[in-house]
Amino acid sequence: MRLLIIRYFPLVMLAALWEFAARAAKGSFTLPSLVDISIAWFELVKSGELLTNGADSIYRAFAGLALAVVIGTMLGVFMALSRSANILISPLVELFYPLPKSALIPITVIWLGFGDASKILLIFLGCMLPVTIGAYNGARSTEQFLLWSASSMGAGHMRMMRDVVFPSALPELLNGIRTALALSFILLVTSELIASRKGFGYLIGLYGSGGIYDAMFATVLTVAFLGFFADRGFQMVTQRAMSWRE
Repeated sequence: MRLLIIRYFPLVMLAALWEFAARAAKGSFTLPSLVDISIAWFELVKSGELLTNGADSIYRAFAGLALAVVIGTMLGVFMALSRSANILISPLVELFYPLPKSALIPITVIWLGFGDASKILLIFLGCMLPVTIGAYNGARSTEQFLLWSASSMGAGHMRMMRDVVFPSALPELLNGIRTALALSFILLVTSELIASRKGFGYLIGLYGSGGIYDAMFATVLTVAFLGFFADRGFQMVTQRAMSWRE
C-alpha cells in the first residue's frame, strides 16, 4: 500500500496544484476546477455523448493498432531474416519514421473520407513503424548458436520461428508495441480534432470552440486516463508474457 501511495503521489500533487490554480484564477472558465470538470464528466456520461463518441474512438484506435501489431511484427521479422527484404524495405522505414504522421491526415481524408477508415489508416501507418523496428531489432538479436542448435535437432523453419526467433524478439517487440500504444491515442485525437464528426477529438474541438471548457477538460482527462490505464494494463501483460525469462 505504501509503495502504491508513493508511486501515484505525483498525480495527487498535480490534482492539488490544478485545484489551487483554478481557485486562484477566481473561477475562470478557461481553467475550471476539478469539481466542475467532474460534474461536467458525469453530465456527459449521463447524456450518453461521452460513451457513444468514446466507443467510436476506441474502435478506431484498437483496429489501427491491431493491424499495426500484426503486419509490423511480420514485416520486422521478415526484414531480420531476409537480407534482400531488409535492403528493399529498410530505406522506406527510415524515410517514413521521422515524418510527422499528422501530415498524412489530409491525404487519408482525401482517400477515405471523414469516417472510420481514414482514422484507422492513419493510426495503422503511425503505429506500424515502431512495431516493425522493435520486431526487427529483436529478431536480429537472436543468438546464432540457438538457431544452429534448433536446426541440428531437426526443427523446421516454422518451428524455429515459433520456438526460437519469436521468444528472442519478444522483449524488443513489446517495447515497440508499447510505443505504438501511446502513439495510437495521439494520432486518434489529432485526426479527430482536424477531420471528424464524432469521437473524443471531435468533442474536444467542439467544446473548446464553444467555450464549454469544463466539458472539454472532462473529455481530455478521459483520454488521458484511458491512455494511462491502457499503458498500465499492457505493462501487466508484458510482465506475464516475459515471466518465462525469470
